[in-house]
Amino acid sequence: MSLRFGYGTNGFANHRLADALDVLAELGYTGVALTLDHAHLDPYAVDVKDQVARTARLLAERELAVVVETGARYLLDPRRKHAPTFLHEDAPRRVDFLKRAVDIAAELNAEAVSFWAGVRPAHVSADVAWQLLAEGCAEVVAYAAERGVAPGFEPEPGMLVETLADWQRLRGLVGEQLKLTLDIGHCRANEPVTVEECVRIAGPHLVNVQIDDMRRGVHEHLEFGTGEIDFPPVLRALADTGYTGLVAVELPRHSHAAPEVAARSLTFLRAAQWLGDALDKLARDPAAIATLLPAARRGVGRAAAEDARVRLLHAAAPGAAAAAELYRYGDNDEKRAVLLACPAPDLVRDALRSNDTRLVAAALGPGARDLPAAEWRQGVLKSVFMGLPLSGVDGLAERADTELGRMLAALRHEREAAGRTMPADAVELLERLH
Repeated sequence: MSLRFGYGTNGFANHRLADALDVLAELGYTGVALTLDHAHLDPYAVDVKDQVARTARLLAERELAVVVETGARYLLDPRRKHAPTFLHEDAPRRVDFLKRAVDIAAELNAEAVSFWAGVRPAHVSADVAWQLLAEGCAEVVAYAAERGVAPGFEPEPGMLVETLADWQRLRGLVGEQLKLTLDIGHCRANEPVTVEECVRIAGPHLVNVQIDDMRRGVHEHLEFGTGEIDFPPVLRALADTGYTGLVAVELPRHSHAAPEVAARSLTFLRAAQWLGDALDKLARDPAAIATLLPAARRGVGRAAAEDARVRLLHAAAPGAAAAAELYRYGDNDEKRAVLLACPAPDLVRDALRSNDTRLVAAALGPGARDLPAAEWRQGVLKSVFMGLPLSGVDGLAERADTELGRMLAALRHEREAAGRTMPADAVELLERLH
């Protein structure tokens, strides 16, 4: 099942809303997570009804689905971030805001409206805070039911409800109509189980998903590939839950480069979904590697293709005969992946006889460990002759010996006689061996 990717408008804070929607539609996103704020559909504006009608028209014209987000920092109070919340003395202002958000969501035919608890003030006890939260949420959830809007409550690190377990406790107090917004990054930051397990737990209750990368113990929304989350199995787990709502990128601190970040994000997510589906297919049918390996570049793009091929081969774990077949009939990109993932001495020898620098470099990786010393030395010498960096030769520090030094000295003499020089790293190795 193909997931539907969206992008949060809080990551386009420097764009007009119409311009942001244009960029996202042109890139190929299928929806947006619309954060109600001063610049993007202010629910307190005098002309809010006109803004809502215009936004509905913009979304329809661009065929973009929408969820409504309510995490604006200073919309309700210019001096206190995110205040007031359910837990403050002036909590009715938060409830009023959320009801306005529900009304807007209903007019936009939004798939959900998302909200959170807030940080517990120091003077409010935990018991009182939970009571205030449950009462406020119950009022919002009841109002959302009247308007036919799905209420997605988001566990947020540092707030009163920050984990799935906390959300389950709140749901027990509010009722089963309270649904869930899940931020994938938060699962890595502060949940006690794996991200995939979080997704499986959350699946039956999801009405909204936010996605970003994070590191353990740090609540910082990161671009994909710069945190610690392994996204292919996470996206596969999300698809397996049957979730059909938006999966919206949540990068609120990246507005300075919004179009570029949004483009990179969609490319990454599409590639991760393809790889997750491919890995799932291999788990059921390892022989599918024969068709998936050639399809990797098309599936994940050129830049990520080699890593994807290697990962697919590790997952398929082909035997020696199957690996040899993949190598024999594959193009040089596929041959290189086999050398990196499941090398065998015969395949390494074949690669070292080639004139493709990428194959020679791969052959001198870990797969060369089983080569006899004489063959390994010839491989290193060929690497120097081709101008490949010696840093890529596996085990060089341990295996380099005086005989290799003699061979390098002879090559150096030959080159100098022809008016050519040796690569600096080869000269350094030669000097160390003599």
